[in-house]
Amino acid sequence: MKSEKKIEKKIEKKKIFVLDTNVLLHDFNAIYSFQDNDVVIPITVLEELDKFKRGSDLINFHAREFTRELDKLSGDKLLTEGIELGKKLGTLTIETGKPFSSEVAASFSEKTPDHRILAIADFVRKKHTRKNVILITKDINLRMKAKSIGIMSQDYETDKVINIDILNKGIEIIENFDHDIINKLYETKEGIPIEEFKFKKDLIANEYLILRNMHSSVLIHYDEKNKIINRVEKFPVFGIEPRNAEQTFSLNALLDPNVLLVALTGKAGTGKTLLALAAALHQNSKYNQVLLARPIVALGNKDLGYLPGDVKDKIGPYMQPLFDNLSVIKHSLKLNNKDFSKIDDMQKDEQLIITPLAYIRGRSLSNVYFIVDEAQNLTPHEVKTIITRAGEGAKIIFTGDIQQIDSPYLDTKSNGLTYLTDKMRGQDIFAHVNLVKGERSYLAELASNLL
Repeated sequence: MKSEKKIEKKIEKKKIFVLDTNVLLHDFNAIYSFQDNDVVIPITVLEELDKFKRGSDLINFHAREFTRELDKLSGDKLLTEGIELGKKLGTLTIETGKPFSSEVAASFSEKTPDHRILAIADFVRKKHTRKNVILITKDINLRMKAKSIGIMSQDYETDKVINIDILNKGIEIIENFDHDIINKLYETKEGIPIEEFKFKKDLIANEYLILRNMHSSVLIHYDEKNKIINRVEKFPVFGIEPRNAEQTFSLNALLDPNVLLVALTGKAGTGKTLLALAAALHQNSKYNQVLLARPIVALGNKDLGYLPGDVKDKIGPYMQPLFDNLSVIKHSLKLNNKDFSKIDDMQKDEQLIITPLAYIRGRSLSNVYFIVDEAQNLTPHEVKTIITRAGEGAKIIFTGDIQQIDSPYLDTKSNGLTYLTDKMRGQDIFAHVNLVKGERSYLAELASNLL
């Protein structure tokens, strides 16, 4: 009798997760993320994935990869009977289309893909009454629709970052610091062993701080490899001069040859992309190529095909902000300055390339200075794909504002820029600076803060 109760309890604990299309386009390995619970893929999802299989964007790659993975898993087995996903994992089943129940039909008259997925989830829920059936989707509105008709629904949270405080706060300032230590930092170029500072907390690799007292202050950087604290100096780069401590720290990270991966976060107007581009141009002799790219996230649910003109005309509006930053740098230089003509020469010789991120796919990233702008619109998997393509001599910079996400399926905790900063924090080749103060104009700063 007791054993029967245990079995019954175990059955009730096991869940069934019904996956939406956007989950698989976000992470084609998502089917392996639900432990020993079972996974159901509505046939409608396969139909939608088929529409995404052609193209060079990463979501097209994900669609193709999931289909390959499904083919490999199924082998000579039927997908309607439940396929084992692996050791300590559940089963995967493809659920074919189902008639709309009276409740679903009364609520949604149109048989859109989303509503067909809801109908299948509703069928699975009523078929498996002793299990919790949960629809997993990154579409907030679909989650609300599901909950409105009694279907439990959740976001796909496997790669979500729990604590994002580090991305929201500015540089830490330590007040009333020892005056003699601050003076010593100005007197020595070799840095000072960290033991002499007696910090109340442990510093992480490439952490930046401001030390100050009533008489003086100093900007510092922690070199974890050598266990020393260095003073960070302020100086102009390619005509661009840092206007605050955060920009000074950013340039330090961008110019440090030992830091191969940099994340610059912050609201619009803080100078993230401008500083990254100026640092890249300053170091152009060290790299074969400077690449500046950004993902194209169409607005109003319209892709490039809706825009008039050829390819250059279509991508122009998306790339213009990058060209604007290049223009700012050029205007900061005098016409007779050799760096002014160097920018034009680099573009002509394709040593400096500004392009949509999708066009970088398949290219070698060896010995390049690669800036990825608007990285908050990338998924964690997309960021991983970019970084894992880095060859010898490559330096990669990700910039973005996690409060300005254009993708409907990402948020402040699930986007690639947040994920990268959280996972890489503390690594000796990684540095992160969050820029808080806007430097475009008083008007831009006021609008950013109030509107």
